[in-house]
Amino acid sequence: MDAQLTAFLGVAAVMVALPGADFTVVVRNALASRSAGVATALGVAGGLLVHTALAVAGLAAVLVAVPVLFRTVQLLGGAYVLYLGVSALRSARKGRANATGTTADHPDGKADAEAAVGTRRALRQGFLTNALNPKAPVLFLSLLPQFVPAGAAPLPRTLLLAAIVVLLALIWFPAVALLVDRLGRWLRRPRTARAIEGGSGAALTVLGAVLVTGTLLH
Repeated sequence: MDAQLTAFLGVAAVMVALPGADFTVVVRNALASRSAGVATALGVAGGLLVHTALAVAGLAAVLVAVPVLFRTVQLLGGAYVLYLGVSALRSARKGRANATGTTADHPDGKADAEAAVGTRRALRQGFLTNALNPKAPVLFLSLLPQFVPAGAAPLPRTLLLAAIVVLLALIWFPAVALLVDRLGRWLRRPRTARAIEGGSGAALTVLGAVLVTGTLLH
């Protein structure tokens, strides 16, 4: 495995695991039932498949036709990752509740009844939550070009990177659903939520700084 691919695995793993809308809906439905949580996780992966397919189609043309734009997108992508990291750190510092804190605070300590509606609806919720996220296309279009080696054919490489993202989602989100099913009460604690957000923010900040610096010095 080449160095760029190894680096991408780390970046993609952090991006997939970062608490957000996808994480929120998976946790909410997993707190209702294990099957609903897993179905939601599979729906999220389906939404990622849509985004990555669109990213691959667009990047193949951009990388071949406009090398200068490719470098610009690389720089903007690194800056965006850095922005996400700093935002997460600020959120953790303020003590604002993240996904695990906002979706499970009900008087009876359970997810709302609407979440417990069966696997088909849970699958649809997961898919739409991800597919309708306006930040996802920008994220993939900015992130994938940074890991295409100079002189490499863009289409096969971006297909590989996209497949890695979807595979990581298929591992991570079902795992979250199963863990929440067992550890739901512990995951509701605000201190745990802040720790998850702070750790993710620190990792993204470092990765974003490395990406921006590497692009500028290349």
